[in-house]
Amino acid sequence: QVQLVESGGGLAQAGGSLRLSCAVSGRTFSSYIMGWFRQAPGKEREFVAAIRWNGGNTRYGDSVKGRFTISGDTAKNTVYLQMNSLKPEDTAVYFCAARILDWPIDRTVSGYDYWGQGTQVTVSS
Repeated sequence: QVQLVESGGGLAQAGGSLRLSCAVSGRTFSSYIMGWFRQAPGKEREFVAAIRWNGGNTRYGDSVKGRFTISGDTAKNTVYLQMNSLKPEDTAVYFCAARILDWPIDRTVSGYDYWGQGTQVTVSS
């Protein structure tokens, strides 16, 4: 079993920054994909970013390209989401997710096997 715990959410001003962390415990995989998704009230869960541990390949949702950066520290079993140039429309609960299959880097909710509880990000105008 894999456990994922998000942290780092909170309040930010438009144009500001936050860094989210996802701590991974349980099984360690040689190669897998970690992703970030977000969900605002009344909306579908949306792909934000993902990273492949083996190779460091990354993918981003269209709405965050150029503003957010996903990275990982394998020694600490932690994945990060650096969120810059925040906009009010970034307000959502952000979820960390893990995909056991290491390719392709899936952009869909159904492609991921484990999920964290989520952390709230609120961006004021």
